[in-house]
Amino acid sequence: MKVLIIGSGGREHAIAWKVAQNPKVEKIYCAPGNGGIGQTAECVPIGAMEFDKLAAFAKAEKIDLTIVGMDDPLVGGVVDVFEKEGLRVFGPRKNAAILEGSKAFSKDLMKKYNIPTAAYENFDDPEDAIAYLKEKAEFPIVLKADGLALGKGVLICNTLEEAEEGVKTIMLDKKFGSAGNTLVIEEFMTGREVSVLSFVDGKTIKTMTSAQDHKRAKDGDQGLNTGGMGTFSPSPFYTKEIDEFCQKNIYQPTVDAMAAEGREFKGIIFFGPMLAEKGPKVLEYNARFGDPEAQVVIPRMKNDMVEVCEACIDGTLDQIQLEFEDNAAVCVVLASEGYPVSYEKGFPIEGLENFEGKEGYYVFHAGTALKDGRIVTNGGRVLGVTAKGATLKEARKNAYAATEWIRFENKYMRHDIGKAIDEA
Repeated sequence: MKVLIIGSGGREHAIAWKVAQNPKVEKIYCAPGNGGIGQTAECVPIGAMEFDKLAAFAKAEKIDLTIVGMDDPLVGGVVDVFEKEGLRVFGPRKNAAILEGSKAFSKDLMKKYNIPTAAYENFDDPEDAIAYLKEKAEFPIVLKADGLALGKGVLICNTLEEAEEGVKTIMLDKKFGSAGNTLVIEEFMTGREVSVLSFVDGKTIKTMTSAQDHKRAKDGDQGLNTGGMGTFSPSPFYTKEIDEFCQKNIYQPTVDAMAAEGREFKGIIFFGPMLAEKGPKVLEYNARFGDPEAQVVIPRMKNDMVEVCEACIDGTLDQIQLEFEDNAAVCVVLASEGYPVSYEKGFPIEGLENFEGKEGYYVFHAGTALKDGRIVTNGGRVLGVTAKGATLKEARKNAYAATEWIRFENKYMRHDIGKAIDEA
């Protein structure tokens, strides 16, 4: 069997690592891949948004299964292009990936189908948005760019002045490009945010183990929003009672709502429930594995990745018993100093060989490249160091010990990933 993975980050490295465990898989390609993925798969120099080139490559190489890791190509319709060519591909079609591609769409969907979420209004005109903020808003309040913004298009504003500036940033200055053409203004909720990934085959949904992400750049949840500085799994705050509530009121209703709208969803739905005072409410949906959530969830998954993906494509997910190890995992992201604003790259990375043959320790490459035979830094988030343990505290201790095995110039990380587990 030949498998193609589309993407270039730590998430795609984790997917490739898992796919490689299937004995039927003889060849893995990754487009465009990165320095580390190249040790598991053959990297192909085709961009994730070059749909026709990707489909032509898959046909020429007789690829049996393509797994799309990234959000941009999914929202752009890469699955539709592959399906039109008769290729097997795992991921939602364009009309279903809108669940992530438009926050305004997903909020309207939740309102229509009574799926619990924060109160909100959508705006296409900045003047209307500012008028609403002046007349009706309660602070703090949340402003969200409607489209994809690398996980950074959300502003929490404590005052009217901040909110007016936020509207200008998103809608007029277009800091997040066309993602800011529509603005979602949402009530501010307090509580813990958890991540629950799920496999979906259009009608059946099977949720994976929970995780919890750390978005801010600096210790103590200070600094700018990033793509994620680390994560842990499972979340001790995601209890059996909360899971039962979410299964009944959020997860299955979302799948059914998409089907009712003629937008059958096959692939991964990433739910971001906020554990608010009055019960869980959906903060956001994503239409793919989270990054770095994939780096803690996939290593704990007992099932074969290829088998589950194929069941989603074939509509036979109800026949799969999804199982996860009874342990914990923590991922600490090693970033380039200055991320997410500006940073240097091209520094050699030393110590990667320390992970070879070490059970329960993983290093997933996010922003690396192979240059003159050496792995060098090539992005803001460089590596995800993941370790397992019997408990979250043990996994955390192991992960931080493993971060010391790696050296590169301007290495930066948070030192409090998983600190919340001390409060559990």
